[in-house]
Parts: sequence; structure tokens; C-alpha cells
Amino acid sequence: MMQTPIADDRSLDRTADLARTAPLQYVLRLADNALILGQRNAEWCGHGPALEEDIALANISLDLIGQARLLYTHAGELEGRLTGRARQEDEYAYWREEREFRNWTLLELPHTGPLAGTARTERDYAVTIMRNFLYGALMAALWPALETSRDAGLAAIAAKSAKEARYHLQHAAGWVVRLGDGTDASHVRMQRALDHLLPYMNECFAPDPVEQAAADQGVAVPTASLRDDWEAIVHATLEDATLRLPAPSAFVSTGKLGVHSEHMSYLLAEMQGLARAHPGAQW
Repeated sequence: MMQTPIADDRSLDRTADLARTAPLQYVLRLADNALILGQRNAEWCGHGPALEEDIALANISLDLIGQARLLYTHAGELEGRLTGRARQEDEYAYWREEREFRNWTLLELPHTGPLAGTARTERDYAVTIMRNFLYGALMAALWPALETSRDAGLAAIAAKSAKEARYHLQHAAGWVVRLGDGTDASHVRMQRALDHLLPYMNECFAPDPVEQAAADQGVAVPTASLRDDWEAIVHATLEDATLRLPAPSAFVSTGKLGVHSEHMSYLLAEMQGLARAHPGAQW
């Protein structure tokens, strides 16, 4: 007679712990995404291809960092309820190590192609625009969906961020079409940027225990459920831009699991350097 296996107590504890911490982990993931892309886009400040674009990317960076600040503040409140100690936004941004960040790998990549070294290299505006477009098309769907989150704080942040995401998408999509359907040189560069970056979107749609646990509680929205909406925006824009979709890739990056590309440590070193050189300093 077969006996029904008894669940391992440690497995039950892990499941309970995940359910308890998933909303916090999910909010931190959203915050890390916004912060890291904001940091990357800010690298164009003073280096934009045109004055108007220099200002536009600076404003987009400020929007993203503003989203990160709201989300980190909310995460601190959630962590305070769990541990009795609420962390501040600067603690999350400046005093966590690389493996503690849970942003999508797409957002930490440098503004250049797949053969970029870890040292500073010449920026390619095509890569910047294509990344902003691919990310923006997803967030333009995700933020409105999160407005119905059972987490009232997250829902309020989503309502504000949804308006910004629509502008970010409009800006990036306009440039994708302008450059893709522009000169032969701009078309080639946009196609190369798309070929390079699109496989990294697989991570954004890949299911994982944190997102599922938060979704089960009505806090999160599974990104996989938004893929059709994302693809509709992407396909229509690429058609207008005369760009072709590359063949599907099975590659799945792992930034949201804390395993990042070789570029992440350099980004964090630059972003966190001042705060760590002068701990506790205020300006």
C-alpha cells in the first residue's frame, strides 16, 4: 500500500516565507528596474545627439528615478511591517550589494552592442532608444494593470507612473520609426540594436515564484499576461520603422534572480561611489 508523502517542514517554511515576503520583493523589483534604467539614461546628460534629446532623456531619467523613490519608500514601509525596521530609499539604492538588486538584465546593459567591454565605450543612441522602447511598451501595459493592485500604496504609484510611461513610450517609439525608416545607416543601427536587445525581454516575461506569489495575493500582475499587448505595440511600431523581428531566442537572462551581467558592478560602482565614500553625509 502506497503512503502519501509528508511535506518537508522546511519546504512548508520556505513557502510560507515566500508568501510573506513576495509583495516586498515585487515592489523592490519594480523599484530596481526604474532606478537602474534611470541611471543608464542619465549617462546621456550632456552627451545627447541634440540639445532637445539631451533634455528629453534627462527628464525621462528623472521620471524613472522618481518612480524608484516612491517604490523604495513604499518598500521600506512594507519591510517595516515585516521586521519592525523600515529602511530608507537611500539604503536600498546605495547600500545593497549587486546580488541584492533584482532588476531585469536588459536595463543594466551599456549603450552599445553585444561586444561591449566593461570599460566605458562610445554610446550608441540606437541601443538607448530601442531599450527604452521595449521596456516602455511593457510598462505602458503593466502600470495601468497595477492600478487595481490590492496594495493601495502600489496602486497609487502605478496610477502616477502610468502617465509617465505613456510619454516615455511615445518618445521612444517615435525615434524607433524615425531612425528605422531613416537613412541606410540609421536603419542598420536600429536593426542591430533590436537584434541585440530583444532576447533580453524573455526574462521580463518568464514566470518566477516571487511574481506568482505576489500575484496570488492580488498585489502583482504576471507580466506573461501582458505579452500580447506588448507584442501588438512592438509589431506595429517595427512595421512602421521597416525593421524585422529577429528569430525567437531561448536565452533567458537572470537579473531578477540577482545574477547579473558583467556590466552591473561597474554601474553600481559609479552610482554608489559618492555615498559610500562619505557615509552619512548630507547636502
